[in-house]
Amino acid sequence: MVLNGIDKMIQLQKNTANIRNICVLAHVDHGKTTLADCLISSNGIISSRLAGKLRYMDSREDEQVRGITMKSSAISLHYAEGNEEYLINLIDSPGHVDFSSEVSTAVRICDGCIIVVDAVEGVCPQTQAVLRQAWLENIRPVLVINKIDRLIVELKFTPQEAYSHLKNILEQINALTGTLFTSKVLEERAERETESQLKPQSEQGDQVYDWSTGLEDVDDSQLYFSPEQGNVVFTSAIDGWGFGIEHFARIYSQKIGIKKEVLLKTLWGDYYINMKAKKIMKADQAKGKKPLFVQLILENIWSLYDAVLKKDKEKIDKIVTSLGLKIGAREARHSDPKVQVNAICSQWLPISHAVLSMVCQKLPSPLDMTSERVEKLMCTGSQTFESLPLETQALKAAFMKCGSEDTAPVIIFVSKMFAVDVKVLPQNKPRPLTQEEMAQRRERARQRHAEKLAAAQGQAPQASTQDGGALETSPQREEPRGDEPDMTSVSPQPVPQEDSSQEAFIAFARVFSGIARRGKKIFVLGPKYSPVDFLQRVPLGFSAPLEDLPPVPHMACCTLENLYLLMGRELEDLEEVPPGNVLGIGGLQDFVLKSATLCSVPSCPPFIPLNFEATPIVRVAVEPKHPSEMPQLVKGMKLLNQADPCVQILIQETGEHVLVTAGEVHLQRCLDDLRERFAKIHISVSEPIIPFRETITKPPKVDMVNEEIGRQQKVAVIHQTKEEQSKIPEGIQVDSDGLITIPTPNKLATLSVRAIPLPEEVTRILEENSDLIRSMELLTSSLNEGRNTQAIHQKTQEKIWEFKGKLEQHLTGRKWRNTVDQIWSFGPRKCGPNILVSRSEDFQNSVWSGPAGRESKEASRFRDFGNSIVSGFQLATLSGPMCEEPLMGVCFVLEKWELNKCAEQGASDKQSQGQCDLAGEGQGGCHIEDENQEQQDGCPEPSEVTSQKGDSPITDCYGPFSGQLIATMKEACRYALQVKPQRLMAAMYTCDIMATSDVLGRVYAVLSKREGRVLQEEMKEGTDMFIIKAVLPVAESFGFADEIRKRTSGLASPQLVFSHWEVIPSDPFWVPTTEEEYLHFGEKADSENQARKYMNAVRKRKGLYVEEKIVEHAEKQRTLSKNK
Repeated sequence: MVLNGIDKMIQLQKNTANIRNICVLAHVDHGKTTLADCLISSNGIISSRLAGKLRYMDSREDEQVRGITMKSSAISLHYAEGNEEYLINLIDSPGHVDFSSEVSTAVRICDGCIIVVDAVEGVCPQTQAVLRQAWLENIRPVLVINKIDRLIVELKFTPQEAYSHLKNILEQINALTGTLFTSKVLEERAERETESQLKPQSEQGDQVYDWSTGLEDVDDSQLYFSPEQGNVVFTSAIDGWGFGIEHFARIYSQKIGIKKEVLLKTLWGDYYINMKAKKIMKADQAKGKKPLFVQLILENIWSLYDAVLKKDKEKIDKIVTSLGLKIGAREARHSDPKVQVNAICSQWLPISHAVLSMVCQKLPSPLDMTSERVEKLMCTGSQTFESLPLETQALKAAFMKCGSEDTAPVIIFVSKMFAVDVKVLPQNKPRPLTQEEMAQRRERARQRHAEKLAAAQGQAPQASTQDGGALETSPQREEPRGDEPDMTSVSPQPVPQEDSSQEAFIAFARVFSGIARRGKKIFVLGPKYSPVDFLQRVPLGFSAPLEDLPPVPHMACCTLENLYLLMGRELEDLEEVPPGNVLGIGGLQDFVLKSATLCSVPSCPPFIPLNFEATPIVRVAVEPKHPSEMPQLVKGMKLLNQADPCVQILIQETGEHVLVTAGEVHLQRCLDDLRERFAKIHISVSEPIIPFRETITKPPKVDMVNEEIGRQQKVAVIHQTKEEQSKIPEGIQVDSDGLITIPTPNKLATLSVRAIPLPEEVTRILEENSDLIRSMELLTSSLNEGRNTQAIHQKTQEKIWEFKGKLEQHLTGRKWRNTVDQIWSFGPRKCGPNILVSRSEDFQNSVWSGPAGRESKEASRFRDFGNSIVSGFQLATLSGPMCEEPLMGVCFVLEKWELNKCAEQGASDKQSQGQCDLAGEGQGGCHIEDENQEQQDGCPEPSEVTSQKGDSPITDCYGPFSGQLIATMKEACRYALQVKPQRLMAAMYTCDIMATSDVLGRVYAVLSKREGRVLQEEMKEGTDMFIIKAVLPVAESFGFADEIRKRTSGLASPQLVFSHWEVIPSDPFWVPTTEEEYLHFGEKADSENQARKYMNAVRKRKGLYVEEKIVEHAEKQRTLSKNK
């Protein structure tokens, strides 16, 4: 029986101080949804007997089958404590690593979170990840240590052992929080120091030793979890009990007569009680004294479990009467001890009371939002809060106040869109029948029954089969549609038949300020919207009338159509939602893709984008079974893209529709959704498309049999040199150290390019700073176009210099001298992990400098073609020579770049230079935008005279000269790669496996079979669980989780997270060349070469030529005799 109606909820929503928005975060299978069930049952929404079995928040069929949560869903609960009534908006989130994006969406709209930890498994990888996500969003956590019954029943710990085990878990979690806190304080301190360096009045003498400045001054006592502070609760959700220390402190202060305050401080920790003196002493372990927590709390729970499990009826009755509980006869007689434990404990220590009272006391209401969090939400990119317009800064007060008056700006954040069946929407539900309608129905049913009987008696003499037929058809003749017309008359808005299985999108959102009313007009701000941009486009600024605004990019206007109260599987209609509440909004599917900021005033900036822990890496190509159903697939993928915060949908150049997901379970869910909900067609799915990267390495020191190169007798040298020569066509010069010199087809320019592998550290730095490189690129292009609108921000400038400093620090030594200053471009897509360095004397260009000023005539001539060279480099890095995959960690050095004299007859130097200029001007190649200014610096006089002549040598049968440069540069880069030892790089997962000692061997067997590499293995204290950390290639990971579960009978389950790219050590083009290699590998050397296998698989998929023999020795006869 539901205890509170919707009217009660609406009333509670208005009191912002008593609202708590919380989410439940934990590792997979630590009991989040079971805990949520217990809390929901306290509101009477589900029966307390079903709590933990029903998993009410897992409304999807595949969630119930797999037993894991796959989406975050919200429910509103009522909780009364004393005379205060609270509204708790509880969001249950997934623990599986594939769905960590759902955790990000939940965390953004909450103010606090419950971290659930399994008492047996302790802190797991995903526990760390969710703690970090909560920390990044500045929300306050409380701790629930769940599954304490497992310590009693499974591990059979004594109370003393259980206490030290729980203490261990608490220490682990506090250590985690501590590291997060320390890193934050030290970061802030570093920022302050850089500021003080800019103001050089501080003395240098006192900054020598104190590395931890700031850590002592900052109060961190609030951060840590400790039972005496009241932010830790011990529970067993499946048995329905839980307690905080305060509950027992209250009981024992009356029993023993010691003050409650004293007990609160001493119930956790090494204190023991001297019963004679009625005093609490600091424990002296040597005397074998039991701590208070063991003596007063755990022993009681242990003895209860002991009595129930041994079925000691007298003891159970004694415990029940002493606690003053009433146990129903059904539970008392039940053969399953779990039912008895549940019946006793859920009355004695109700879990919902323990958890919800902790939430109400310890977690902040929307009014307590910290100013730090508000500033962080409002500052996108590299902006600081101070740099925002004043009207925008004024909104901070509205956030902090949660004002519900009409003048307050309405600010709503939509964290995700989710799809529900149209039938579930409140307006489409059949309303309950009135008494009269029920009576009419009863009467109609009686009549029909009487007619049926009459018809049956009339037909009785006929044969039995006909009789059956008559019985079936007769009611249909009288009333063809049976009961259906009545059904439709009951529902107020009949849904058209074809729409009955449609999906409606609802926005999962929270009101941060103002009242959201149905029918209100509101702006939808895209992630790239900027209030500064608005000020420039609208002359009247933010005071302009909002009705007739000119179009502003990334800002749309819409109406709030339907507002819903989210109640787990149900939705309830609302007219308005006061600030601080979580709600669902209908009718936004055309305006919001995944997440957005809604605001009634244009001065609000979009909130910072959600930060996702998992990167989508698993790609599959999808196509319909019947090609005619392509439009449905496209529409379905569009809907799927909107419904899932993490999935990416791409259409490749080949026309394939590609789905990019975070992992196997996520992929499976997306495909099921496509088939059954969004596209509703049969689809065929390709094998996973595994991404690789191509790179080069230094020449190896030892060969494949670990002999030092250069010492052995060469046997097959001729064989190899022939292959080397066939790679590179004639007319291209190759130096001994790999410098490629190549002319353009019309022989007017010659390029010399060399490829060098970048150190690993540098590649990592380039990857981490890709956003910064992108913003540098935007800045340079806007400066070149002469728009100085994006004034470079101080912080961005500092970041750029810091990035440059890091590169200089790692690129040291003779061959890297001055390299950083000569970096011309990054690639692919101008922000990738490869660099182009220009060492040509004639022309210097660098990413670090702004737009070039007035230059010499020589340089301006080269600059026109500079963009063609960069474009060639971008194309070369986007698809490498091995299997057309992007390059990574390669530095291309443009050593020389010669432009020959344009005219073949001995024309004057000046004229030929003019023609070269014209080549750049006339053949619309990729030029830098400030070309006009440079043309003036260059040589403008002969432009009219030589235009016809200029065309003849430069626009020849090979096309425009700039295009030739692009192609030549691309070829040069490819050949420069091919003369160096090439390697493939594979994407790697880090893999965390928890397994018991008896299945360790099988786990290792599966790992080694799939090319995995174990990094560390450690035993978890106090348990027989091992934690194995390994790395595994993404290419080998499909079906890995299932195989491990099968081989270990479900005792080990892995968590896979994409981690990094790693070079595959074997050479894909390797052939044996020395005697030792011949002896070891044989002439064909056809043993498995991992890199070649991967390379050929990718080439086959892309339709490139693969060198392989299909049949060998086809003339050999097969033996047909049967095996005896």
